[in-house]
Amino acid sequence: MTEPKPAVRRLTRDEITLRADDLVALQKSAYAIEAELIGDDRIPPLHESAEELALAGLFWHVVEVDGQIVAAIAHSDVSGGIDIERLVVHPSWLRHGLGRRLVTTLVAGTATVSTGRDNRPARRLYESLGFQHVADAEVLPGLWVSTYTHE
Repeated sequence: MTEPKPAVRRLTRDEITLRADDLVALQKSAYAIEAELIGDDRIPPLHESAEELALAGLFWHVVEVDGQIVAAIAHSDVSGGIDIERLVVHPSWLRHGLGRRLVTTLVAGTATVSTGRDNRPARRLYESLGFQHVADAEVLPGLWVSTYTHE
């Protein structure tokens, strides 16, 4: 018998505040891997506090296992669509399809996302889901990101 897949659910504003420490810990573990992949640790969410996360005004969807958040996606609403601000998966849950499930659950129309230019796993994920590469930009000296859109 196979285990049921953990469900994706949206956090309320109160839950975001209550679970901000958990989300920050998850971000730090996930973005530490991206920092290693791109050779740069100046990724802003890697250095964000729980208070800053809670005040960012993002909408969060999470996957929980036994009450622990193991994957999350955060977005802001923009004119005509969404901007995916964060996609994080706990290192022990990588390669389980959670990032893919979060993106496909959230993206129903127009969406934009940016990731480290040298983060090949993230780029492959977005491209496999129909995102189109728009541009690369140097957001800080030596720190490059690739932007994608989905229609």
